[in-house]
Amino acid sequence: MTKLINLKIFPHFFRSSSAGGILLVLCVVTSLLIANTGWANAFTELLNAEAGFEVNNFHLRYPVLLWINDGLMAIFFLLVGLEIKREVAEGELSSVKQASLPVLAAIGGVIVPAVIYTVFNSSNAFTAKGWAIPMATDIAFALGILSLLGSKVPTGLKVFLAALAIADDLLAIMVIAVFYSSQLHFDYLAYAGAIFILQIIFNRMGIKNIAFYIIPGVVMWYFIHHSGIHATIAGVLTALTLPTNENDSDSPLEKLEHFLTRPVNFIIMPLFALANTNITFEAGMLHGLAGTMGLGILLGLVVGKPVGIVAMSWLSVKLNVAKLPAGTNWMHVIGLGLLGGIGFTMSIFIALLSFNDTAYQNEAKFAVLTASVIAGTAGFLLLKVYNKR
Repeated sequence: MTKLINLKIFPHFFRSSSAGGILLVLCVVTSLLIANTGWANAFTELLNAEAGFEVNNFHLRYPVLLWINDGLMAIFFLLVGLEIKREVAEGELSSVKQASLPVLAAIGGVIVPAVIYTVFNSSNAFTAKGWAIPMATDIAFALGILSLLGSKVPTGLKVFLAALAIADDLLAIMVIAVFYSSQLHFDYLAYAGAIFILQIIFNRMGIKNIAFYIIPGVVMWYFIHHSGIHATIAGVLTALTLPTNENDSDSPLEKLEHFLTRPVNFIIMPLFALANTNITFEAGMLHGLAGTMGLGILLGLVVGKPVGIVAMSWLSVKLNVAKLPAGTNWMHVIGLGLLGGIGFTMSIFIALLSFNDTAYQNEAKFAVLTASVIAGTAGFLLLKVYNKR
C-alpha cells in the first residue's frame, strides 16, 4: 500500500507548480545544516575540487562551484531567455498594452531597491559594489508561494507576477552584462559575436533543428567565459536565436523550453541553492544585518521592492498607460509586491559577482536569505488573510 501511495505522490509532486519552490527550500535548509556541522569542511573541499581538462591553450578545468555558477546557471539563463522571447513573441509582453504594467512595475521594483541600497552604502566603496543585489525577484520562489494559495488569488495576479518576474530577469541580465563584467578580451568577444551571427543566420534560413543552436551556444559559452563578460549571458543570447511561431504548434523554442523546465527547476536551481547557501553562522552575523550592507539588502528587498512595484503600477494605471489584471485590486498588488521581495537565486548570484571576499559574500547571502523569508511570509499572509475576508 505504501509503495502505491509513493508511486502516486511523486509524479504529482513534480507536476505541481510549487514543487520547485519546495525543493529549493529543502536544499537551502540542507545546505545550512551542512555548513554548521562537522561536514562543512568536506563540503567546501568538494565545491573547490577541480573538474574538467586542459589541453595546450584550451582551458576547461575549474572548481565544481564555478561549473555550477557559470556552467549550469547558463542553462538556467537559457530557460529564462526562452521564456522572455516567448512572452515577447506571443505572450504577456507581446504588445505595448499587455507589457506596460509588468514591465513598468519591474522597472520600479529594480530602481527603488537599488537606490535604497546605495543610500546606505554610498560612502563605502567596497560594499557599494553590491547595489544590484536587492534588485532581483526569484521567479521560482515567488510563483511557488503564490501557487500555495491556489484558487484563492485571481489568475490574472499569477500572470502579472510571472510577466513581472520575467521582465525583472531581463533587467537583471542587462545589469550583469554591463556592470558585473571583468576586463574585456575583445578577441574572444569577436569569436562569440561571430557564433551569435551564425545562430541568427540559421534562424533566418528556417532551420528548426535545435542542435544547430545549442552546439554553437556551447562554443559561444566558452568564448564568452574567457572574454570577461559573465558566461551565463551565452544562454540568453542562444535563447534569442531559437525559432518560434505564432500558431498553436510547438516551435523549437517551446520544445526546448518544455524540455529544460524540469531539469532547471529540480536539478540546476536546487544544486545552486545547495552550493551557495552553505553559510556558517557566526556570533556577529546578526549584527551584520544592522550594518550598511545588511540594511541595504534587507530594506531594499522587503521595503524597496513592494514600494517600487506598487508605486509604478499605480502611476501607470493613473496615467492610463496600463490597467490592473481582471479580478485584481490594489491589495493584491501590494501582496504581489511583497512576494517580489523574494530575491533568493538571482540576488545571491549577483552577490557572488559583487564581492570576492567570502565574509562579505556570506553576509550578503544571509541578508538575502533573511529578507526573502520576511518578504515571502508577509506576502503570503497578506494575500491569505485578505482573501479569507
